[in-house]
Amino acid sequence: MYTGQYVPVSRVTNLMIQADLADSDTVRTLSEWLRKEAPNTGYGNPRIRPSQWCGVGSLGELTKPGANHWGGWKEPECDVWGGALNHADVDAVLERIASLLWRYPYRVQVFVMDQEEPYFRVYMYRDGTWNQYAPPPVPDDEDDW
Repeated sequence: MYTGQYVPVSRVTNLMIQADLADSDTVRTLSEWLRKEAPNTGYGNPRIRPSQWCGVGSLGELTKPGANHWGGWKEPECDVWGGALNHADVDAVLERIASLLWRYPYRVQVFVMDQEEPYFRVYMYRDGTWNQYAPPPVPDDEDDW
C-alpha cells in the first residue's frame, strides 16, 4: 500500500564484519538472514512489491585467498565480509548480529556506514554487551567540523 510518502529508490548501508575464521558459518547465517528475512525499510515505495519487504542484500568474503582486491603484494591475514545493503533497518541488523552465537565474540568487529554518513561506526563486544567504540556521535552542527 502506497502511503503517499516519498521513499527513495535506494538507501545504501555499507556493512563490514571482521571475525575469526572459526565464525565463518555465523557470518554465512547472518548473510542468509540479510538476504531473505531482514526488515526492508523501503515499504511504502510504490516501486517495491510487498514480496520485497524482507531482504536487504548479503555479505561477500572480501579477503578470500586469491580473489581479493586489496593492494600490496601479500594476501590479507584477516577475515572480512562486506555488503552494500539496500533499505536496511540498521538497528535490526545490529540486534541480529548481537543475538548470534559467535564462537569468538571478542574478535568480531562490525563496521556500519549508513547512507550519507561520512565514516564507519565501529561496534565490538566487550564486558558482556555490544558497544559502539568509534567514532563518537556527530555534533548537531556538523558544519563546525
